[in-house]
Amino acid sequence: MFDIGLGELVVIALVVVVVMGPDRLPEFAAQAGRFVRRLKKYADAARDDLRRELGPEYADLELRDLDPRRIVRQHLTDALRDDPADEPVRDGLRPLEPGERPPYDTDAT
Repeated sequence: MFDIGLGELVVIALVVVVVMGPDRLPEFAAQAGRFVRRLKKYADAARDDLRRELGPEYADLELRDLDPRRIVRQHLTDALRDDPADEPVRDGLRPLEPGERPPYDTDAT
């Protein structure tokens, strides 16, 4: 999510220990825990509000489903998974066979 690796987390933890000091570290950890719990509570409330406003058909809505990257990825994988042979012929048009040349309209050029 934040693209932070284990090495960066260790460096951040060491900086926090040096800056805060070992005697203030438990107080800082408790504040950080309260902040994370409050943030989760706000996110859950926002999700519940969205579910309530959108109606029962969105009862299984999750906030991660609203991530634009995930939406685009899902649509691309669905499009790639679809078989073009399953599509109906529209207006007398059909997909070209492999090696078949497209029609040429002399009046249009």
